[in-house]
Amino acid sequence: MIDSYGRRITYLRLSVTERCNLRCCYCMPEEGICQKDCSEMLTEDEMIAAVQAAASLGITKLRITGGEPLVKKNIVSICRRACAVPGIQDVAVTTNGLALPALAKPLRQAGVNRVNISLDTLDPEKYRHITRIGRLDQALAGIRAALDAGFDKVKINVVLIGDFNDDEIVPLANLTREYPVDVRFIELMPMNSSPEFGPAAYLPSRIVLEQLPDASALPESDGVARLYRLPGALGSIGLISPVSNHFCAQCNRIRLTADGKLKPCLHSAVEYPIKGLSSAEMLEQFRRTIGSKPEKHELLSALHPSQAGRMMNQIGS
Repeated sequence: MIDSYGRRITYLRLSVTERCNLRCCYCMPEEGICQKDCSEMLTEDEMIAAVQAAASLGITKLRITGGEPLVKKNIVSICRRACAVPGIQDVAVTTNGLALPALAKPLRQAGVNRVNISLDTLDPEKYRHITRIGRLDQALAGIRAALDAGFDKVKINVVLIGDFNDDEIVPLANLTREYPVDVRFIELMPMNSSPEFGPAAYLPSRIVLEQLPDASALPESDGVARLYRLPGALGSIGLISPVSNHFCAQCNRIRLTADGKLKPCLHSAVEYPIKGLSSAEMLEQFRRTIGSKPEKHELLSALHPSQAGRMMNQIGS
């Protein structure tokens, strides 16, 4: 499918749950979420039907997200069935990593190619603060489990936050020297009005290069990330800048929430429901979603928050 601005849409981000075993400050409220009735959420069969519809329209890449997707009891089954859908060539999972010691190998055996693990700090106290209830040692154990499982790629997602982890850019980047991982530094998106984050929290990704003067630009691209490599590193460094230098012109994705809403743009409140639809009706909603992708999202800043209408855990991280 090609949208009205000539972009070929090949990427679906599927959220399988709004729930999470952490309470990261920029993602969901401290008290958790108002849990919806199971009847409001997509079933496993509906998720697979959606993936089949998407694949029939040219989607080749699938990312399983949440909430925290690995708290879903049937996550391995969902991944196995999604990987088997004709036309799907690449299946990745984004996770906080806490459940990977038990699930990394089953996910790899199910066909998952790649895994992205969220890690915003290497300081145990700061990790506890940003996640509200998490333990750094559990996240690090998840990274080790992912490496041992043999995924094609293991990436570390770092959200840049001023006055929190801007003093850890170098040690986080140095993970690419120690391990065969890619580290992605992502600008904090103003998704809500949390008092945790004032204007100083929003850092442009260029601050990473200012602290890594020996990083060399790589000619290849990785989706929306600009890639660099430190001398002798085993992995790359990526900069993702949705705020300071948005990449809407290259956007090739749509999103499906756990409660069955297709979103043509992360930062728009526009949604198209698919729960309960027939296969033909679902196909039409996918076409409508792709056809309604905007040219670009509205201005994002601390003073101009996202118009998504949901918390990040309700959309898919």
